[in-house]
Amino acid sequence: MSALEALRGALPDTARDLGLNLQMVLGEGALSAAQRWGVAVACAIATREPRLRGAVLADAREAVPSAVIEDAQAVAALMAMNNVYYRFRHMVQKPSYSQRPARLRMNRLAQPAASKVDMELFALAVSAINGCEACVRAHEKVALEGGLSEDHVHDAIRIAATLQGVAIGLHGAEP
Repeated sequence: MSALEALRGALPDTARDLGLNLQMVLGEGALSAAQRWGVAVACAIATREPRLRGAVLADAREAVPSAVIEDAQAVAALMAMNNVYYRFRHMVQKPSYSQRPARLRMNRLAQPAASKVDMELFALAVSAINGCEACVRAHEKVALEGGLSEDHVHDAIRIAATLQGVAIGLHGAEP
């Protein structure tokens, strides 16, 4: 039994749909295995739910090269920073903040261990979880310009939404 299958079994009845959705969104679709698991790892980390993060990482390590997992981990951390910063600038809507340089290092986004366009997809999904409109728009644009389709984007966001729901569902389950 995979770690995610065991985790699905730990979901309370009130989150039964989420368990079924989890199985579905991590199945076949427009995304390659590296894209699917990279999005899942980055999003599981972004949910801050330790049981979900552990299960996704365990299954991802069986499915994809470590470079994909490292990129997803880097994206989760960088988007935690960027989404706060750029969401603030967007919400305040003062040109004076937008004209200031961020001066926040994020070189890893430009130097992935695996695929640059896949890393953009991971960043898009995490930005959706974190609610940063400016980052969602920017990463969606770069992903599409990099050759991914709206089907890729849609599947990545379905994974993000489901993992966020599973994380919340687990909070209602016994530890």
